Amino acid sequence: MNFLQVIAKRLVGMALVITIASFLLSCLMWQLPGDPAQLIAGGAPEGVVSAIRVEVGLDRGVFGFFWHWFSGLLSGDFGKYYLNGGTRDVLEVIKATLPVSLQLILYAQIVALSFAIPLGLISAYKENSRFDRIVSSTLFTLVSFPSFALALIMSLIFAVKLGWVDPIGYVKPSENLGQHFKLMVLPVISIAVGLTSSYTRLLRTDVIATLKEDYVTMAASKGISNKRVLWFHVFRPSSTTLLTSAALNMGGLIGGTIVIETIFVIPGIGYEVFYSIGARQVIAMQTLILLISFAYVFFNTIVDLLTNAIDPRTRERRG
Repeated sequence: MNFLQVIAKRLVGMALVITIASFLLSCLMWQLPGDPAQLIAGGAPEGVVSAIRVEVGLDRGVFGFFWHWFSGLLSGDFGKYYLNGGTRDVLEVIKATLPVSLQLILYAQIVALSFAIPLGLISAYKENSRFDRIVSSTLFTLVSFPSFALALIMSLIFAVKLGWVDPIGYVKPSENLGQHFKLMVLPVISIAVGLTSSYTRLLRTDVIATLKEDYVTMAASKGISNKRVLWFHVFRPSSTTLLTSAALNMGGLIGGTIVIETIFVIPGIGYEVFYSIGARQVIAMQTLILLISFAYVFFNTIVDLLTNAIDPRTRERRG
């Protein structure tokens, strides 16, 4: 199977998974109590409620509503928010909030991987040593704190008590780069701590297994330095699980940053998901959840393709 066939197969799989996930979400929405049209209308007259019900497609049943939304999505209509008699395009909201969440997630991933990769390699190389035990105990302690609890604790200490950073807010990098990073420090650390612990343990386990391979022993017997063996002969084949986990977390964090974005008042996509669910903005909810589903599948597919390039053994097994 050549590269183009692999990509075509992945694209078909992505479309199928996203369509099924969207339809299941649509079915679940219909099980929620109350009339979404009345909640959207916000106490408007019955005529307005009926008009919204027809416009959104709520009068067509489960399958009719889903097709009404999905066909509009395929034609470029991402739907609308219905607010106080007015409307707001969901696409405009996504354009404004998605880059903010992606910045937060990207910073957290960079910080987590920057710590996890060297810690995982050294801990595996020094398996059962004092360093390994200290790192493992420290990471297990830190990961026991939920991200929102860690966010509140750090906000209280570093923002309120010490005044080193501002407790809430967001500034675009183009407006003030220094203030942007200053405001992102606490949210990024809140997310990165748990990721660092998970990534370190995954990499440590894989590196320990790789260190027992014959080609690693041969490389060491040729006089190659331990540092070079770890980075050039061990890390590459041991990184596939780490890459897969990082990709899945990219998709999950897009919707999973709801609490962090709320605590630090960051106008990201996570907050919009929270608002859409609470306000029963069914069209916006479906579109935003579709975006998160796409992120899961997209990043997982990218890593699957990268794995083939990084570890030739994967291609051999599939062949």
